[in-house]
Amino acid sequence: MRVFICAVGRLKPGPEKLLMDDYLSRLDAAGRPVGISAGPVIEVEEKRKLDTPQLMAREAELLLAATKGAAIVAMDERGKNETSEIFARRLGEWRDNATSDIAFVMGGANGLAPAIREKAIHIMSLGAMTWPHMLARVMVAEQLYRAATILSGHPYHRA
Repeated sequence: MRVFICAVGRLKPGPEKLLMDDYLSRLDAAGRPVGISAGPVIEVEEKRKLDTPQLMAREAELLLAATKGAAIVAMDERGKNETSEIFARRLGEWRDNATSDIAFVMGGANGLAPAIREKAIHIMSLGAMTWPHMLARVMVAEQLYRAATILSGHPYHRA
């Protein structure tokens, strides 16, 4: 099963990109024995010149086109807040149910359009706090790596 991070906007070179790339590389190594691999990060262009409803609709079109064929996990502040162990179990269930591609989708500054939320197999939150968009990508990459280590019995997660 391949997992993708799909987001609005480009992650510029810097510490966040280095950290995200590191976690995705670790995910490939740790996930291989349990049938999980990192797909490429998918970034869609921001369209700032539109008003909010048009902007969200356009971002949804771009995100849905970019993730065509993949199951969608919507990353949303109103989503389900769960522990790393529960997330790992859920990821394992998706893998076991023959889900081949899963895209973890993050909207732009205005959040996700209803069209994304409606297509999602799961809506997930990174907690009650608001996180910078670029840092949220790192956090998702880390949780994917952590989930792979939990599934493989690797000692990275010491709960």
